[in-house]
Amino acid sequence: MIDIRKIETAINQISAEKKIPRERLVEIIESAIKTAYRKDFGNKDSEVNVHLDFETGAIEITVEKTIVEKVENPDIEMTLADLGDDADGFSIGDTIEIDVSDEVLEDEEGFGRIASQAARQVIIQKIQETEKEKIFNLFKGKEGEIISIKVEMVEKNRVLLDYNGNQVVLPKSEQVSKDKYTPGQRIYLSVAKLEEDTLSGPRVTLTRKDTNLVVKLFEMNAPELEDGTIEIVSIARTPGFKTKIIVASEYEEVDPAGCLIGPKGSRVRAVVDEIAGEKIDIINYTSNREELVRKCLVPGVVEKVSIDEENKVIRCIVTEEEKAKVLGKGGANINLTSELLGYKIILDAKEEK
Repeated sequence: MIDIRKIETAINQISAEKKIPRERLVEIIESAIKTAYRKDFGNKDSEVNVHLDFETGAIEITVEKTIVEKVENPDIEMTLADLGDDADGFSIGDTIEIDVSDEVLEDEEGFGRIASQAARQVIIQKIQETEKEKIFNLFKGKEGEIISIKVEMVEKNRVLLDYNGNQVVLPKSEQVSKDKYTPGQRIYLSVAKLEEDTLSGPRVTLTRKDTNLVVKLFEMNAPELEDGTIEIVSIARTPGFKTKIIVASEYEEVDPAGCLIGPKGSRVRAVVDEIAGEKIDIINYTSNREELVRKCLVPGVVEKVSIDEENKVIRCIVTEEEKAKVLGKGGANINLTSELLGYKIILDAKEEK
């Protein structure tokens, strides 16, 4: 006979390690045993009830059946004659609970083994689902925010993090190549996306790669951004390499870029330090579109700018000497500027006289 007390220690250990309520784990095991019973002894329509008694070690399994005149489905029906001496007080149409624990659980090589395997598979699956639900609820309402979180362990393709006593994962795909992690270190992450209904269950996307991380870090360091004195008009980022930001203010006396840079560069340096030394270009907005294009393409120098507003195309005439600077390493400078302005940028060579 299966003694459920043998797994009680494991249940308590999983409950403590995964921070999943013990009662929830018991429900998961009971559900797994129901599934195993329906597969081996009943059918999908069987109303099965399972109770784990940790005091006696017993697994109580009962099946609900309807009393009928003629049985068509023995898994869910029975007659008064089947009840024998226990038929008193019952009538056709009544539902009765039949205890099948002994006949099922005596078969340790059959149902016992199958139930154990099914329970193990379902428990693993349900624990994963429960963990996802728990993490989802932990970040519910925080989408678009950034969080400070502690590095717990660094693995090859992921970093394990501790958030208020809960373990969360930063996958390789959401890390920046320049980032170096050390256990105990605190880092900032962006809560990029919360998806409640996916094929694999609730999903939380934490990242170091989006532009929101940079915006929120500046908000923490530049009160003028937080209180609305200045605003970020546009931002583009190549994570780990460079971010370009256009900032503006409705107050003429305010230098928006200076507000983000801070005294002696202190504010921008604080942000750069948090994103592993990534370069940040901060550009003051101007309504003069040609001038804005020139500012965004620094350190490259452009001879002439033509803007096709209808087709969203900017053509720039550049000298051969300046072309490499305008393009940037691997085209990064021109690509970031294109993203920043929302225009395709085409470079034309300056005609030699």
